[in-house]
Amino acid sequence: MNYSIIIYIVGMILNLEAVLMVLPGVTAIIYGEKAGFAFLITIAICLAIGIPVSVKISRKQVFYAREGFVAVALSWITLSIIGAVPFVLTGSIPNPIDALFETVSGFTTTGASILTDVEVLPHSVLIWRSFTHWIGGMGVLVFVLAILPLTGGYHMALMKAESPGPSVSRMLPTVQSTAKVLYAIYIGLTVTQILLMLITGMPLFDALCISFGTAGTGGFGVLNASCGSYTTIQQIIITVFMILFGINFNVYFLALMKQFGQAVRVEELRYYLGIIGAAILAITINTVHLFSNVGEAIQQVSFQVGSIITTTGYSTTDFDQWPVFSKTILVMLMFIGACAGSTGGGIKVSRIMILIKSVGKEMMLFLHPNAIKKIKIDQKPVAHEVVRSTNIFIIVYVVIFAFSTLIISIDNFSFTTNFTAVAATLNNIGPGLEMVGPTGNYSLFSGFSKLILTFDMLAGRLEIFPLMMLFYYKTWTKV
Repeated sequence: MNYSIIIYIVGMILNLEAVLMVLPGVTAIIYGEKAGFAFLITIAICLAIGIPVSVKISRKQVFYAREGFVAVALSWITLSIIGAVPFVLTGSIPNPIDALFETVSGFTTTGASILTDVEVLPHSVLIWRSFTHWIGGMGVLVFVLAILPLTGGYHMALMKAESPGPSVSRMLPTVQSTAKVLYAIYIGLTVTQILLMLITGMPLFDALCISFGTAGTGGFGVLNASCGSYTTIQQIIITVFMILFGINFNVYFLALMKQFGQAVRVEELRYYLGIIGAAILAITINTVHLFSNVGEAIQQVSFQVGSIITTTGYSTTDFDQWPVFSKTILVMLMFIGACAGSTGGGIKVSRIMILIKSVGKEMMLFLHPNAIKKIKIDQKPVAHEVVRSTNIFIIVYVVIFAFSTLIISIDNFSFTTNFTAVAATLNNIGPGLEMVGPTGNYSLFSGFSKLILTFDMLAGRLEIFPLMMLFYYKTWTKV
């Protein structure tokens, strides 16, 4: 294990976090808030630790997959612990466990909250809370790869460990170029949404926070009503951008390269849009009687479907009051999630496709045992290791899900609350049903349960294995 390079990367992440905290610091100055001192102190802590350990890169730059997993997992844990400090220092969330829960929820773009009244928080705390979504949406290591001239052959190990999906590939010859393209697309879409929000009359502060949450598919709002207080046109814009950020960024790259035909033929994109369309149709038929007209029903259902499948977690209505059929569809969408290579969470549409096609392959082999059949996506064979890793991912996912649900049941809340709380955190969604529904929060869970759900949020964002590798003894021993 090359500890020196891991420490160097964690140090760079702390330096980066110090720079990123300038935004809430400036916000505190603009609004004349004393909370700015909390961010100043935290910036000093970041630099005091980060600069000494990252001032010089190790000469030993041997960097394999396990170093990539460990570096990513430790970076996210460190980022979250330090990111929680301003919540405690400002008194916004005085309990350290609650502050950690809220911060991890932000960076992992989950949007689950322990706060009962966000409108009393300082503007600087609110914008930091929402900005954590934007930071975590694309990934902090991807950002580091894009802006820093790192050398050595470990770039891909970092990107694979942090990027969502069953497989990760370069768009361009170098990983650094790929990271720059990803962030250019990410920033471009974010700025576009901010401008559209401003054009519709939304205040700049709200436009920034809502766009950060939409881009990262996070869901932290600045109003207690989430997005319910915004105008219909603003809700429609948010709906569109939630769905856009749930699309694999490779599609946007193909579009930028003017390969429009290839972009629209991406099979995962067709599955993703098809699932969204089918869910909107089914839920609208089931809930149309709850709205004043069909148009309102379609608009509200579209918002909620887009919010859940992309794991954003915004809400405009209390969908916990919808019929059981509609709520069941939403829970299913929680598990499906967005596309691989997007900022969304969940199992991912691509994995669902592989699983469905694997079932089809096995059924054909029952009928024709000697047949040779390859699983294909976009007319290309899926490598055996991708199918294998997908199957293993699902197994570990189910084990973590079951264990987490069992452990938090000690708090003696209803099964629906516990089940959807784990579903909402492991899939990085935010709201679940009943006590953790769109009008509820996670404040009533015990500290131990919050730690379990915090682990779930990190595991879900990092696709389980980078975090699990920290607990695997062979990670730390010579092979």
